[in-house]
Amino acid sequence: MKPALRADVVPAGDLESVMEAKAVAKYIRMSPQKMRLVVDLVRGKEVEEAKRILLFTRKYAADPVRKVLLSALANAKQNPNIDENILYVKEIFVDQGPSLKRWRARAQGRAASIKKRMSHVTVILDEQ
Repeated sequence: MKPALRADVVPAGDLESVMEAKAVAKYIRMSPQKMRLVVDLVRGKEVEEAKRILLFTRKYAADPVRKVLLSALANAKQNPNIDENILYVKEIFVDQGPSLKRWRARAQGRAASIKKRMSHVTVILDEQ
């Protein structure tokens, strides 16, 4: 199953305030604990620096996080009020999605449960 990607551009309060760009990737088949290790590397960084960090991070979770970051950047470029050269990662977080429940045969006829966890990644960009 391919992860769903949802993107929005939302105002950060009243209409005269600075606009934010947001992107959400849902149902990524990776545990939130592993995703949070990568997400913590780019929180609060400028977008260009965050892209470089994710490109050279040797973690499997870096690729889906980079895709969500690029999606949020593309959403920001669609808004003429946002200058994409001064964007930074205002918020980035990982929520736990549903778990696929599996089982594995164990000794003496028992079964042990295995939870294959999914993650939802949210990226919010803002101007500095």
